[in-house]
Amino acid sequence: EVQLVESGGGLVQPGGSLRLSCAVSGFTFDDYSMTWVRQAPGKGLEWVSTITWNGANTYFPESLKGRFHISRDNAKNTLYLQMNSLKPEDTAVYYCVARDHPYGSKSVADYPYWGQGTQVTVSL
Repeated sequence: EVQLVESGGGLVQPGGSLRLSCAVSGFTFDDYSMTWVRQAPGKGLEWVSTITWNGANTYFPESLKGRFHISRDNAKNTLYLQMNSLKPEDTAVYYCVARDHPYGSKSVADYPYWGQGTQVTVSL
């Protein structure tokens, strides 16, 4: 059974940092590209970041470059998202998603495996 379990969310003040983790089981982690997706209250799904199977390439929308960093530890079957300089507009549920392809996609529809999500709230 494929499982993706996110952790590390919480309440943080503007300007603060959080590190999200996603523990994966049920498939060969290093065969898969991985992506973080978020959904803010009342809004649609938004692509946050993608990392290729070996971590050699990472992708972000321009709006998040320099603040968010994605990484993976294939030995631990774990995906990470380091979020710095957080803003209230980063408030969302963050999902870890997986695709059976070494190279990722910016389209959330290309990812068949999803975690349950972890809430990130940026507020005073």
